[in-house]
Amino acid sequence: MRTRYRFALLLLLPLATSLAMAQQGTNEKAKEGDRTAARGDVKPTGSPKSATDDPSYVIGQDDVLDISVWKEPEVSRQVPVRPDGKISLPLLNDVQAAGLTPMQLQAQLSEKLKKFLTEPQVTVIVTAINSRRVYMMGEINRPGAIPLAPNMTVLQAISTAGGLSQFANSSKIQVLRTENGKQVTYFFNYKDVIRGLKTDQNIVLKPGDSIVVP
Repeated sequence: MRTRYRFALLLLLPLATSLAMAQQGTNEKAKEGDRTAARGDVKPTGSPKSATDDPSYVIGQDDVLDISVWKEPEVSRQVPVRPDGKISLPLLNDVQAAGLTPMQLQAQLSEKLKKFLTEPQVTVIVTAINSRRVYMMGEINRPGAIPLAPNMTVLQAISTAGGLSQFANSSKIQVLRTENGKQVTYFFNYKDVIRGLKTDQNIVLKPGDSIVVP
């Protein structure tokens, strides 16, 4: 009986040793992966999701950007676009961002960082779009700011805001827009437009427009 027991142990011992070595190898690989990620030799997982897939999107005030500089975590960060249109980054301080596409800003940052880093690789992702809004005011069911969809018209904006209230004067709606530093007023007659009349009043909105329903 003892002989059989010893024989079984001799058979199981190599298997147990192999399993232990395999587990040790797995742990070592995991530790090495952590060290490699800490050095910045691999890209981190869970990259931020872009708020827009439009390559021609122009960055605006209050947008939030994720600036990633490859192998330079000290420089990489998420930043808001300030009211003056600039962002703040280590090494570069203030950089103009509003008015540029993500690709244009990416190229500009890469060029500026060449003074401090070797072949910097920069990625710019718009993680929150806060600049493209229009403002619904007055006798509207859901007044306030709404996101500006591509090619959104006055009629579509009113619909998005829940339509006109029962007390609205639908024939004297105004669209207020700032052009070249001056306020311009466009008039909108809701009843005429939905009847197919004066459709030229159903203009395509721009960021910052205000729709006033008396």
